Amino acid sequence: MAKGHHRSAISGRYISKAAAARHPRTSVTEGGSNRSAGTHHRSAITGRFIRAAAAARHPNTSVTERG
Repeated sequence: MAKGHHRSAISGRYISKAAAARHPRTSVTEGGSNRSAGTHHRSAITGRFIRAAAAARHPNTSVTERG
């Protein structure tokens, strides 16, 4: 896994590296500080940014990042 903080897409809480490795489809690794303004949504499965509508349809596998 990549370095950084691991967060559960379901609960939004920080999790251990081992827990992130066990559940890769529902965890996101945050690489550093989010210095951008606004709100962004990221897929926990692909790691790519997604639109708000897609995040609303898939709340258990998306993470909302506030800058």
